[in-house]
Amino acid sequence: MRFAIVLGIYALVLLGSLWMGYELRFDFEPTGEYLVHFTFIACWLIAAKLLLLWFFGQFESLLTYFGFNDAKKIFLACFLGAVLALLIWAKEGIAFAPPRAVILTDLLLSFVGLCSVRTSFRLARQGYFFNHRTEGQPRKVAIIGAGDVGSSLVRDMQHRPGLRRKALVFFDDDAAKWGTTIHGVPVVGPPERLADTAANLALDEIIIAMPSAPIRRIREVVYLLGRATLPFTIVPSYEQLLSGKVSVSQVRPVEIEDLLGRQSIDLNTESIRELVEDRVVMITGAGGSIGSELCRQLAGYSPRRLLLVERCEGQLFQIEQQLLGGGLGAEILPLVADFCDEGRMRAIFSRFAPSIVFHAGAHKHVPLMEQQSGEAVRNNALGTRLLARIADEARADRFVLISTDKAIRPTNVMGASKRLAELYIQAFQQTAHHTRFIAVRFGNVLGSSGSVIPTFKQQIAAGGPVTVTHPEVSRYFMTVREAAGLVLQSATQGQGGEIFVLNMGKSMRITDLARQLIELSGLRPDVDIEIRFTGLRPGEKLHEELIHESEDMLATSHPHIMSFVGQPMPFLSIEHAFLGLQERLPSLEADRIKLEIQKIVPEYTPYLPAA
Repeated sequence: MRFAIVLGIYALVLLGSLWMGYELRFDFEPTGEYLVHFTFIACWLIAAKLLLLWFFGQFESLLTYFGFNDAKKIFLACFLGAVLALLIWAKEGIAFAPPRAVILTDLLLSFVGLCSVRTSFRLARQGYFFNHRTEGQPRKVAIIGAGDVGSSLVRDMQHRPGLRRKALVFFDDDAAKWGTTIHGVPVVGPPERLADTAANLALDEIIIAMPSAPIRRIREVVYLLGRATLPFTIVPSYEQLLSGKVSVSQVRPVEIEDLLGRQSIDLNTESIRELVEDRVVMITGAGGSIGSELCRQLAGYSPRRLLLVERCEGQLFQIEQQLLGGGLGAEILPLVADFCDEGRMRAIFSRFAPSIVFHAGAHKHVPLMEQQSGEAVRNNALGTRLLARIADEARADRFVLISTDKAIRPTNVMGASKRLAELYIQAFQQTAHHTRFIAVRFGNVLGSSGSVIPTFKQQIAAGGPVTVTHPEVSRYFMTVREAAGLVLQSATQGQGGEIFVLNMGKSMRITDLARQLIELSGLRPDVDIEIRFTGLRPGEKLHEELIHESEDMLATSHPHIMSFVGQPMPFLSIEHAFLGLQERLPSLEADRIKLEIQKIVPEYTPYLPAA
């Protein structure tokens, strides 16, 4: 049915174009000499053009979707039809083909006619002729960035009324563009002119479309928008656009990640695929920030089976649904389990035989663990020991421990417990028979549960104050995607006993982070929202470190990854210490546990309240 309709429409357009060619050639009074052959000529010429349109895929193409590529193919069909007509005219004359002038006129009219019909169907699909029926008026939008991305954004708005946005004006730093128009939208000047223009045009929204601009300039623009008290959004990054997963019209709120200046990290995806493809992979803490991102990235490398180990069923359900909904092609197996449960872990290893273990499960909240040091040691240190030994007995190929920069000269129980885990797997590597053990250290992950950013957002939403421990406290930050990518890349490089660290750039003052988040919310720091300093918490450092004094830094094959190799402790020594700690743990008070940890980790400076 659809084919017949398309055939009929194309045939009518081509017939009308040919008839109009005769009319124009003979001043609307064609003579009988030419008309006597019209029916025969029209039949074969229209049939030839229809055949050419079919050859170029214009019968399979939906009428309501029309673009430059379709126009090019329609022109080729019309042009080749005209060439055929000219050849026949040259050999047989007007008895078998139209006159030359008619052929050329028909070429132009048939191309314009077919394109006009297709364009009309496209406009009808997009509601162009029925905009008055849309609910409410479109939002009045200004776009900062008159480049390719801004141009594409305006085109999307004009062609897709369902977006309910209308671009009124462009702002751009390039003075050469001022006074010009893009798709009918004027470029009026730099973003600094926004305040005056916004008031005159009654703008509803500002969209930042500068994915290639320096981070410093993005920060300046966000500051201007914050002062203008207008809602603003940003287009996706170039990496997201190039991936094909999002389009420029999928604008989103500006996030703190957009202002940090983190450069994207190029990974050797082929080496990761060789490691993961068609192998059974286990992730502990699969529902956490790092664990869930590891699951998402690993699933893209076609493992034979992905074992999602998580003791919180709510978090496990969420990541399972994300993976299944994404159609990532891996066999997802969610397992509600505690990695400290020896019987459960042995059963999982025995049944599924994972080749690679990413150990992301941990207690990580510094203040909570400071009050419950026994749980920090039991989970982060003794749990890692148990899992490492089971992995080696089960002949797993690799075991990757997720560690933290807080393990360097730790001043809190959480960091000290992770340092214990690092020391154990480095020592255990000396006697392990089958498994390569490595660790990966991170700074703070943006947006992870319990981190400063979700806390600050909640405080801002409540009207403040935003609480910061100290005016000069600073931390290293990275995105969760970077963190997971580093783990995967490190897993391909580890030979056993290494600790890998990402080149994390410069640390950032938490006060500056708080100010930027307040400004992103359209508010003014210290005016609309108070920043209150509360003092460093027990076990908290002013500045974090990444390198331990006893470790040597080595370059790796990846420019953004460093490897640290230190002299491991004698295995029997640390094994005896761990067993003693495990035996005495239930009977020891929190402060006594800290002193026991210090015997194994001499550089640990525990927080001990005055008696």
